[in-house]
Amino acid sequence: MSYGRAPRRRFTLLAAPAAVVALALTLTACGGDDNKAGGGGNTHFVTGSGGISTVAKGDREPAPKLDGETLDGKQLDVADYKGKVVVLNVWGSWCGPCRLEAQHFAKVAEETKDQGVQFIGINTRDAKKGPAISFEEDYKIPYPSFFDPTGKLMLRFPKGTLNPQAIPSTVVLDRDGKIAARSLTALDADKLHKMIDPLIAEK
Repeated sequence: MSYGRAPRRRFTLLAAPAAVVALALTLTACGGDDNKAGGGGNTHFVTGSGGISTVAKGDREPAPKLDGETLDGKQLDVADYKGKVVVLNVWGSWCGPCRLEAQHFAKVAEETKDQGVQFIGINTRDAKKGPAISFEEDYKIPYPSFFDPTGKLMLRFPKGTLNPQAIPSTVVLDRDGKIAARSLTALDADKLHKMIDPLIAEK
């Protein structure tokens, strides 16, 4: 009796890509410790014992265009920060691990701002801005965040790169705007520094 339903379900999914995107984000939301998920193929990246994946300077791919509206209603373009190390953190106010790491991100953002580092958040799957703004106020987040409720910015990263695949995810761009490091789990201050400090030191 159920055989006639399967084709109809498949058609519905194919006809509704937005639903597929939402489902994909649901499956990866607040993921565990699987930092080994990658792009397949000749990716050139290495995942260390701490779950941080890195790419050698000569093998890095350019980051996609990341622009849009922030939680405070301003327009932001990551390309404007070329020349700085850019730390992109994907988060949601509803995400427990995001709350755990927020204080560390606020702390390290302040510690590294005079070293040419710019933190930028990508707030996703918050249907309204209110909870996300309250989250930033509660944790005294000192840097801007994109408002990206459907996860469109995450999907701009090309396959085979260190793309964000979970919530939270952190991706770090080098001073040339290329994807240099990634973590797919919540980070503390020490792990953040392990991602950022080598890129600060690069010439």
